[in-house]
Amino acid sequence: MQRWLIIGSGDVAQRMVAHLRKPQQLFCLCRDEDSARRWRGLGAIALRGDLDQPATLKRLAGLAPVVFHFAPPPSSGLKDSRTRHLTAALSQGKSLPQSLIYISTTGVYGDCQGLQIDEVRPVNPQTERAKRRVDAEQELRRFGRQTGCRIVILRAPGIYAAERLPLGRLRQNLAVPLEPQDPWTNHIHALDLAQAAWRAQWKGGNQRVYNVVDDTRMRLGDFYTLLARHFGFQPPRRLPMEALRLQVGEMNWSFMRESRQIENHRIKREFSLTWYYPSVTKFLATLPGTVPVLRGTNKSI
Repeated sequence: MQRWLIIGSGDVAQRMVAHLRKPQQLFCLCRDEDSARRWRGLGAIALRGDLDQPATLKRLAGLAPVVFHFAPPPSSGLKDSRTRHLTAALSQGKSLPQSLIYISTTGVYGDCQGLQIDEVRPVNPQTERAKRRVDAEQELRRFGRQTGCRIVILRAPGIYAAERLPLGRLRQNLAVPLEPQDPWTNHIHALDLAQAAWRAQWKGGNQRVYNVVDDTRMRLGDFYTLLARHFGFQPPRRLPMEALRLQVGEMNWSFMRESRQIENHRIKREFSLTWYYPSVTKFLATLPGTVPVLRGTNKSI
């Protein structure tokens, strides 16, 4: 029975467990007892530890040949200290990981002015959040080169699911960009990201990057308009970008000012993938036209 270590114990990681066709011995790093209890219920061995506290990571050394790293970087700075702490801990074991799958973000490409891009596009991070992700990717590549561990990087855009829809913006009647300025946006359902992560263990190439995006071609304002129509909200107002910047927070503005259409040919071809939800429209067709009730789901990756 192969040992798998999961770092980042949120929604996508839990969905991935459902893809296990053969029994695996699962270990999961958990920051608190609530998370540990959930993972014990899934049959995993919960290890209490914190990526911000390197001394708590000693048990990870030599623990498992396969590592799934879904934990986000810290909330500030230009470096991902958490990934650096993780690779330092994994390097201490008598046996080193053979494979490490990391979920990064398509935000590393920066603003592409609406162009269609694929994985050969050079990274151009324009926010601190994206720069931390680039740092994590570079650290993991370095770790792979030094140890021989196979590194697979999955770049994901906005993750959605029934309980991960931005309905709060619609409730607040927040505006979206005017159509000529409306940026292209990209999406992936949490279940499809989970299956991509699972398949990366078997199909992913060493030091290879994959864009994990669905087949949707949609602009940001159109996305919110689609949600509004489905759930019975008033369609969002349209404003010029200059006016929007004064109304939205810095994080929302960082999403609005970047526009790109991301291709997914590589992952679909090399992973032999068929999406559960190839578009947001097809996903919404499976939902009733009522607002989902949130039940405290852990929405982190």
